[in-house]
Amino acid sequence: MSSTTPASAPRGTAPTWVVGDVLVHRVDEAELPARTGPWLLPGATPDVVNQAPWLQPDFADDGILRLASHSFALEVNGLRVLVDTGIGNGKTRANPAWHNLDTPYLQRLTDAGFAPETVDLVVLTHLHTDHVGWNTRDDNGTWVPTFPNARYVVSAAEWDYWTDVEMEAPRQQMFRDSIHPIRAAGQLDLIDVPPTTGLGGTGTEVGPGVRLFATPGHTPGQVTVELHSGSRSAVITGDCVHHPVQLLHPHITSCVDIDADQAERTRRDLLAALSDTDVLVLGSHFPPPTAGVVVAEDGNYRLVPIPGVTPSA
Repeated sequence: MSSTTPASAPRGTAPTWVVGDVLVHRVDEAELPARTGPWLLPGATPDVVNQAPWLQPDFADDGILRLASHSFALEVNGLRVLVDTGIGNGKTRANPAWHNLDTPYLQRLTDAGFAPETVDLVVLTHLHTDHVGWNTRDDNGTWVPTFPNARYVVSAAEWDYWTDVEMEAPRQQMFRDSIHPIRAAGQLDLIDVPPTTGLGGTGTEVGPGVRLFATPGHTPGQVTVELHSGSRSAVITGDCVHHPVQLLHPHITSCVDIDADQAERTRRDLLAALSDTDVLVLGSHFPPPTAGVVVAEDGNYRLVPIPGVTPSA
């Protein structure tokens, strides 16, 4: 079965894709406000966005980027995996769009077949606020691990960077409510990921067919997740690629990239490795249809979308 074939899935589950024998579910948290695109990727002006008609209407609206917050959930050989945990509910955040959210994310996750207590492994691509929020939930005024039976993994390079740098107050708050409680519970696992970039690097396997490889730049220890099942593969981008406009213009960097030059090199390496293959690309912030394959076009790249299947209610 092709990795580019939409999955069939039980009623009530999230949009889903097939990768060999694995079903990958997108678990939605929220569509991000229209102002997010111009702030996050300032080089993606309306004139630049409109150079790529294929971005309309799904990935852009009248020259303004669309972005989303979601997780990916999958089960492989009995291991139940969640990749990134979004923004979270009820948390004090400097960004007004992320402050004190109240979304049905946990119900959506449960409806997709991944009740919190059944999750075995949480992969954190990096330690930014919009990727770690559901690590914890409020329990009578105390932040406790949302996934009580899970191992939360993050690259040691990512942890080392943030524990060695002077963090501003909002990031300190994020660590207090979303990182330190899982570490105090003994659930945070720091893993070594070799510093080679791109598909085909050494990487680190964290579960059967689930491999992390280094994609630094956005943060020093960011990882991208590669899934293998049979002869098929998929990649969950993390913030190595924030939006499909960066396929047409890989030089467009994020305002929060820690090393913008490294981020661009990493992105170009990844896109070159994915180009004209059948590897399914699942964007960590791509709005629906969220996934596709990368094809070469006019010296850069384009995403050919492959929507997931959402069963009727």
